[in-house]
Amino acid sequence: MWLVFALLSAVFAALTSILAKIGIDGVDSNLATAIRTVVVVLLAWGMVFLTHGQQGIRTIEPRSWLFLILSGLATGLSWLCYYRALQLGQVSKVVPVDKLSIVFTVVLAFIFLHETLSVKAVAGCVLICVGTILMIL
Repeated sequence: MWLVFALLSAVFAALTSILAKIGIDGVDSNLATAIRTVVVVLLAWGMVFLTHGQQGIRTIEPRSWLFLILSGLATGLSWLCYYRALQLGQVSKVVPVDKLSIVFTVVLAFIFLHETLSVKAVAGCVLICVGTILMIL
C-alpha cells in the first residue's frame, strides 16, 4: 500500500509544481508560499479531525515535538526556496534540482540514522545526479 501512496504523492507533487508556476505569476514568492501553507494547514487539520487523530496530541513525547518542529522549519525553508526558484526559473529545471533531495536524504539517512547503503542505492544516487545535470544543461 505504501507504493500507492508514494505514487500518489509523486503525482500531487508534479501538479503542485505546475499549479504553483502558474499561480506565482505576478505574486511575491513568499506571499505565494504563505497562501499555500495556509491551505496545507487547513487540509492537514481537517484530516486530523476527520480521523479523530487530535486525541493523540497529549501523548506526543517532548523529543518528538522537537523533531516535528524542526522538520516543520525545514519544510518551510524548503518551500520558500522552492517557490522563489520556481519564480525565477523553468519548472523543468527547478524540479530536477529539487529532487536532488533524494540523494541528500539517502546520504543523511546513512550518516544520522545508520541506514545501510547498498550498491544499488549508491548507483541510483549517482544516476539521479547525472540525470539532474543532463536535465538542467
